[in-house]
Amino acid sequence: MDRLTAVLQKYDYSLTEADIKKRVDQMLDKHLSDNLQKSIYSKLIGHVDLTSLKSDDNDASITSLVEKLNLFDDKFEILPHPAAVCVYPAFVGLVRDTLTEEVEITAVAAGFPHSQTMTEIKIAEVAMCVAAGATEIDVVIPVGRVKARQYEEIFEELTEIREACRGAKLKVILETSLLREPDLIKEAAVVAMVAGADFIKTSTGKDAQCATLEAVYVMCSAIAEFNKLNDTKVGLKVAGGVSTANDAVRYYTLVQQMLGEEWLTPDLFRIGASRLVNSLISAVVGQEIVYF
Repeated sequence: MDRLTAVLQKYDYSLTEADIKKRVDQMLDKHLSDNLQKSIYSKLIGHVDLTSLKSDDNDASITSLVEKLNLFDDKFEILPHPAAVCVYPAFVGLVRDTLTEEVEITAVAAGFPHSQTMTEIKIAEVAMCVAAGATEIDVVIPVGRVKARQYEEIFEELTEIREACRGAKLKVILETSLLREPDLIKEAAVVAMVAGADFIKTSTGKDAQCATLEAVYVMCSAIAEFNKLNDTKVGLKVAGGVSTANDAVRYYTLVQQMLGEEWLTPDLFRIGASRLVNSLISAVVGQEIVYF
């Protein structure tokens, strides 16, 4: 028995998709209404990775985004600013040179969004992003290898990527909508955490189905079990399709109930989105605001 097989066997895979959906529905029915309030909408702004990952991104559009972020505190002084700005590798240096606020610079790297390139290229791209100023790196787990349960290969690659990150945080994207099965999602989450992920993340946002509450339930259960076994806190990032304040609060509530209040900080809970901040601001001020 190899090491990863022994590790994976320590985790619980007993819940079915129907069980998970039932538990999610019960949790939200009981607790969601308590969190649908302005203080939570405001708090969640500080958990957002403000994201621009469009094919037509250019220097002007990224500069505009960052300059709006620089002015955010002046325009919305009572609100927290987003946790990070997330861009393609080509724009990391531009963000570093334009950004004046103390927010993280997140780069998607290592063959994003499909992870279908050579390990050497993945490592080089990660290292170049860190050298250019990225403080956080989001990479995609090789989904095809997860489906084939080639976990040793995945572990070895992620370990090398972890080393290339140096001091930057590593978020590993599971692309849960392609894995679909709770067992595969949980196994992928565990392998990523054992390899040194600081966060596990739901989605790239490039697949039509993106994040789901049920996938996040499975990921939270993996994080809770990993913490119990290793006394190590791993963060959770929800991304893909989260565009309204109420959507964000649903995920917040799930994390709150499964992992506890200690996970409800930007160091351990993020939401990757491009439009969500507008919705959260609008929910706080009571009128439609389109800022980003």
